[in-house]
Amino acid sequence: MNVKAIIALVCGILAVILSLIATSTVLFIVALVLGILGIVFGAMGMKEAKATGTGKGLAVAGLVCGIIGTVVCAIMFACVVCATTAIAGALGSLG
Repeated sequence: MNVKAIIALVCGILAVILSLIATSTVLFIVALVLGILGIVFGAMGMKEAKATGTGKGLAVAGLVCGIIGTVVCAIMFACVVCATTAIAGALGSLG
C-alpha cells in the first residue's frame, strides 16, 4: 500500500474543493498549502510506486489534483484581489 500516494490524493482533492469555495484569506492559504503538499506527496508517491509497483495511479491523481488545486487557488486569489481593488477605487472616487 502506497501511503504517500493516498495522502497526495486526499491533499489534492481538498485543495481543489477549498480553492473553489474559499471565502476568506485563511481558506486560500490552507488550499494553497494542501495543493503544494499534494504535489510533493504525489512526486514521492510516484517514486515509491516505481520501487514497489503499487499506487502509481493514486500518485498521479494526487499530483494532478495538487497542481489543479494550486493553480485554481492562485487564480481565485488574484480575482479576489482585483475585485477588492476595483471596489475600493470606485468607493474612493465617490467621495
